[in-house]
Amino acid sequence: MADVAFSVGEIIRHVRFGYRGVVFDVDLTFQGSDAWYEQVARSRPPKDQPWYHVLPDGAEQTTYVAERNLAQEPAPAPLTHPLLDSYFTGYEDGRYVRRAIN
Repeated sequence: MADVAFSVGEIIRHVRFGYRGVVFDVDLTFQGSDAWYEQVARSRPPKDQPWYHVLPDGAEQTTYVAERNLAQEPAPAPLTHPLLDSYFTGYEDGRYVRRAIN
């Protein structure tokens, strides 16, 4: 995917909140509702740049994060999340392997 900093399977760190996670999908621009953006995206990240769907380590929910709030995880390691097997087949060389889409 062109013009994105992170790819599906990559382990990232949220720069504001410090949690680790794995990217499971990417939107080239913000695809949420205006109401969600106003309520949740308090730092007002740009809507015209990539946003990422993330499985946070040790959590059960997913997050939707603007690219400017993510950084590459310097020491990637496996994560714990109940949906990992839904999106990935395993963990190799510091990243998760995407499950084939049927």
